[in-house]
Amino acid sequence: MLNVGIVMDPIQHIKPHKDSSFAMLLEAQRRGHKLFYMQPEDLYLQNGQPFAQTSELKVWDREKEAQYYGFGGTHSIALKELDIILIRQDPPFTNDYLYSTHMLELAEAQGVLVVNKPQSLRDANEKLFASWFPECIPPTLVSANPTQLKTFIQDHLDTILKPLDAMGGASIFRVKQDDPNISVIIETMTDHGKHHIMAQRYLPEIKEGDKRILLINGEPLDYTLARIPAKGETRGNIAAGGTGVGMPITERERWLCQQIAPTLKAKGLYFVGLDVIGDYITEINVTSPTCIRELDKQFDLNISGLLFDCLENIILPKSILRNAR
Repeated sequence: MLNVGIVMDPIQHIKPHKDSSFAMLLEAQRRGHKLFYMQPEDLYLQNGQPFAQTSELKVWDREKEAQYYGFGGTHSIALKELDIILIRQDPPFTNDYLYSTHMLELAEAQGVLVVNKPQSLRDANEKLFASWFPECIPPTLVSANPTQLKTFIQDHLDTILKPLDAMGGASIFRVKQDDPNISVIIETMTDHGKHHIMAQRYLPEIKEGDKRILLINGEPLDYTLARIPAKGETRGNIAAGGTGVGMPITERERWLCQQIAPTLKAKGLYFVGLDVIGDYITEINVTSPTCIRELDKQFDLNISGLLFDCLENIILPKSILRNAR
């Protein structure tokens, strides 16, 4: 039995039938592991040692019932008492999120397996990280300069503008070269040139789906979830009304995964969601990738089981060694 902690947003607000963090909790509990629930504000340092105010957690896969979780005892523990800590807090990556990663990094230094690696969460902005693989991305500009952004739009005729710190398709604009609102959109998004945004050439393949590929320690699943935009929508995100349709992974998509896999492994990014439109990577999601429940249901998978197989192979030798001391 392992002690598995999770740092996540309030569990009472999730939708358990579609929540990937909940799927991970169900699998950990099925394996006999003990669950410890934490919100980011529950973490603290005392004399340089990381602690948390935790609640022992039980979960039930009750799609049609209101009560899908229950708390046991609540008490403070040293994080080094945990074997695995899952960081599953949703973006945006704020200063408070940053401080959490620093505290969890101290737990990691004491032998706890933190998933994903705290330093790599700081390093791998979900929009910018893909730029490390220029052969895999569409024409892209990251800038705060209105003139540069307008030139990019004129050069590529049809573009997508998005902030660097949002999720779920929030605040994404499709802008064509003759749009009369180009200036005001750029002014609003950059706060008159003070903040960087991303511009990408519009990919018409979005009509076939914004595909989510899940990778476990750099290895992609055999199936992807194509998030098809709703009628009249540009965004395929499920949160923006898209429909998730499972599909076998293509050879091109496997190639894209092969290009980034060594970096993911080196950075300790054990669970990653790759967003692909057509032939290109548009984002690399490392904070709280989703779509486990949808793919499990459509293809009779157990993605959380594959994840815990991986994590247990990493942590169990360390745990046995630590208990023997």
